[in-house]
Amino acid sequence: MKGVFSAPGDYIYFKSQVPLHKIPIGSRQWRYYDFGPKVVPPLICLPGIAGTADVYYKQVMSLSTKGYRVISVDIARVWNHHEWVQTFEKFLDTIDVHHIHLYGTALGGFLAQLFTQHRPRRVRSLLLSNTFLDTNSFSAAMPWAPVVGWTPAFLLKRYVLTGIRDVPQEPFIADSVDFVVSQVESLSKDDLGSRLTLTADAASVGPLLLPDSLITIMDTNDYCATPQQLKDQVRERYPGARQAYLKTGGDFPFLSRPDEVNLHLQLHLRRVGVEARPDLVRSNYGDGNGGGSPNEPKNESGNSDDKSRDDSNNNNSESTSQADEPPLVPEGTGLPPLAPPHTHSHTSRNQLLGNQLLFLLLVRIFFSTKQNMVASGYSALVEKYCLEFRCLV
Repeated sequence: MKGVFSAPGDYIYFKSQVPLHKIPIGSRQWRYYDFGPKVVPPLICLPGIAGTADVYYKQVMSLSTKGYRVISVDIARVWNHHEWVQTFEKFLDTIDVHHIHLYGTALGGFLAQLFTQHRPRRVRSLLLSNTFLDTNSFSAAMPWAPVVGWTPAFLLKRYVLTGIRDVPQEPFIADSVDFVVSQVESLSKDDLGSRLTLTADAASVGPLLLPDSLITIMDTNDYCATPQQLKDQVRERYPGARQAYLKTGGDFPFLSRPDEVNLHLQLHLRRVGVEARPDLVRSNYGDGNGGGSPNEPKNESGNSDDKSRDDSNNNNSESTSQADEPPLVPEGTGLPPLAPPHTHSHTSRNQLLGNQLLFLLLVRIFFSTKQNMVASGYSALVEKYCLEFRCLV
């Protein structure tokens, strides 16, 4: 693992040319990039728990120069799925976008399906990568979800990053992990708490009105933190969807295998009838004006404000390996992957011990605010799990 994270050169160039937008909608702020011809229906990219709008910068750069419009957004700070659907619709109304194509990975893919279910007239097609249909497995893996609001930011970050194992990794995948870890370090306590709540809150995707022919499933065939069983359920739900497999790529193929991912995205957009407009592509990266929506002002301080997210990065490298029973958490949600008994046993024991110690810290913090928890009805819950871990507080 590298000791210090250094931002890739193409990312630095991207930041210097593509404006970051921040717009308030109600009490929430949406942070996003929007680049490409405005007459083209946009491809909107939704990240997983550990991602931000920045993680899709390679897709924004590549597809926009080919005449496609790409919008990459952060997951809004909301605390239930119904609220997310409503807030996302208000965001689309604010930037004057009506019909969209959604590309989501892990939690982002789950949210994309929920939005398609509840707002079917707005979604023209779906691209799903390493995602799932329900949150039951994650709820079971996060019994302390009801008290996320009391958990300090450093413990939430620790939980999100616990699943990232320190073993040798193929260079491009290791670099993709480094980049995502740097983004996790930039997230606030409320950002992390909201995303963990959306992952652990019980919900499932119902039937979609969108035909399977307008759905592409793009999964990686090597290690991925989303359990294989859950990925199989997605394929079974949409039997007529186009299958696009990546031999390798890990949890973040959009960073580690951008050429393959961009090709599949382009093929999908062509297949669902999105016509690129390369004739409208000016030298966008030269004048920095190719991005912003015409109906909302540019946030001139966006890139400079965002530097605090980029410069406060420590690097941890996620290494991944295929296991028969992957962890019941999406990418970067904290539980260590279950390795086969004959490999990484020492690492697995250390991670298990680390999780137990982390839980002990959480219990101590929770009991330090015991009066508040009793008032909220969670004291018995925490005592139950404290006893399970044989912790004395």
